[in-house]
Parts: sequence; structure tokens; C-alpha cells
Amino acid sequence: MIQRDVDLQPFNTMAIRARAAHYAHVGSLDELREALEFARRRRLPILPLGGGSNIVLTGGYPGLVLHIDLQGLAVEEGPHGALITAAAGENWHQLVMHTVARNLGGLENLALIPGRVGAAPIQNIGAYGVELRDTFEDLSAIHIASGELREFSKADCHFAYRDSVFKGDARDQYIITRVRMRLPSNWQPRADYPALLQYLQEHQIDVGGLTPARVAEAVIAVRRSKLPAPEKTPNAGSFFKNPLVDETAYLALKQAYPDLVAFPAGKCWKLAAGWLIDQAGWRGRRIGNVGVHDRQALVLVNPGRGAGSEITDLARAIADDILNRFGVQLEPEPRYYP
Repeated sequence: MIQRDVDLQPFNTMAIRARAAHYAHVGSLDELREALEFARRRRLPILPLGGGSNIVLTGGYPGLVLHIDLQGLAVEEGPHGALITAAAGENWHQLVMHTVARNLGGLENLALIPGRVGAAPIQNIGAYGVELRDTFEDLSAIHIASGELREFSKADCHFAYRDSVFKGDARDQYIITRVRMRLPSNWQPRADYPALLQYLQEHQIDVGGLTPARVAEAVIAVRRSKLPAPEKTPNAGSFFKNPLVDETAYLALKQAYPDLVAFPAGKCWKLAAGWLIDQAGWRGRRIGNVGVHDRQALVLVNPGRGAGSEITDLARAIADDILNRFGVQLEPEPRYYP
């Protein structure tokens, strides 16, 4: 079950060259507990790996990499909506398409997001005006230190923009095993996000007649027009979070840059990180093996299959430039390992 000195390049969408000292494919809860016990006996650090779409491997991993491949999907429909139960190893996009095929709405704006179900709550994934927390019900996770299974409610998860308790107080303490989402019976499409609305208008699609499947089709078309497929051009999706600034900072930036792209977010404003990076001239630039995508400045790519340090160096250079130009701090979305 436990393999040694395993190449991780096939298991991360950045296609970064790195090796794991120990590796285990996990297809059941029993296998997960056995692997955790192996790591505890040897005092090894653990890296849970799903689709590998939101990580940057900065070097070889000295501990145990757990490739979480737990499978299982159930849909319970009732008068108050549908309860979706998905194991952590299920492919996220396939889950979304399964729901829209049944004309169940709520997840369609999250179509084509790479990765697996278990990673979705950690990041509180979101796209086109929708976040996972909008439909999240609860999840199960194994406590790494004890092997005990714990349930987390929505309140327990402390969801925020691209954030959760699993990136804060519970960081590196749990491995998510299954997630439940509740889709509403009184579904209404969310098509007001600018890029999505523009696509619908350009293709003369009546917003009033939208179905979950039609929204998903539009989301997929928009994403494919802007974002490279990882299997063709290695990348980790959107690399930086859209930064939040207060009203004063927003108004100052808007005065200096009238074309600034930003969205209201409560008492703050969410700036389009891609716009900032594009304005700074980074879009399409390549440095060695890595670079910035030529159609979406928010995406860093690794066409030369370079080392993780090349990605982090590029990200740092971009963030420093944006801070100097705009006074705005960018924060990476993917997590760096080790």
C-alpha cells in the first residue's frame, strides 16, 4: 500500500517536478486509517492530495502523500430540495454535471472548476457570483492525530471568501472524507456576474428561460475561452485571490484608474486581481519555464514543466510589482508545499 520515492508530477495540475518520500493511494476509510497509522508511527508529515489543482510543490515532500480517491455519490430529492452526498474523491465538475443533468440547480455556476469534492470546502470554491457555502450542508472529516471521524456543520466551517476553518484553526488537522450540499427546490439562476451576463447577451440567450444545464453550458464556454486546460498547459487555475480594500482605498484607485474593475463586497470592494496584473503588463510574459497566461493574467502557467521555485519566484515578482504600483497586496490562492 505504501510506496516510496514516488514522482508527483502526474498528480498536480502545475506538472511540477517533485518526489514524495512516501505515497499511498486511498480508496476507502480503512485504507485512510491504515495510512494515517503508518505516518503516526514514523512521525511523518502528511499531504492530502486530491486532484492536485490548488497546490504548488516547492520541492520534494519528506512525509506521506495521501492520494484521496474515496468514491460515492447519492442524490435524495424531496419537497424542500435535493440533498447531495459526495465522497471526497469524486470529481467536482462531474458532480456538477450530474446535478444539472437531473435539472437540479445550485451548483451550475461552479462547473469546470478542477479538483475533487474534498478540496471544495477547504477553499470555499467560488465562481461567477456563487460559492460552495451557498449550498453547503455539512461534511465528515477524519482527525489526523486520533483517527476519529468528526462532523462539521456550515457554522463549524467558518466559511469566508476563499477561506474556511481548514485554512485556519483546523489547518492540517483533518482530512475531509465526504461533503453534503442541499440544492433548493425554488431555484433561480444567478446570471448577473458581468462575464457570464455578457456571454448570454452576446449569444442572445434569454435570461428568463435559463435552466441549470443552460447556465452550466454558458459557464463552461466562458471558462474555456479564458482559462487554459491543465492537461494542455499546466496551471493551478486562478493564482491570486481578488483583493479586498476599504471604501477609501477603492475611491482613490478609481480616481487614478477610471477603468478599474471592482465589485462591492459588503463594506469593502473586491478588486479584480487579473485586471491589476494585466495593467501592470504581466499578461503573456514568460520567464524561463513559467509565465502568465496570454488570455487571463490571473493564471500562472508552467509550459516548460519547471520547478515549483520558478512558480513562486514569478508569483512573488508579480505581487511585489502590484504592491508598488497600486498599493494593493495580492495573496496566492494555491497552497505551497512543503
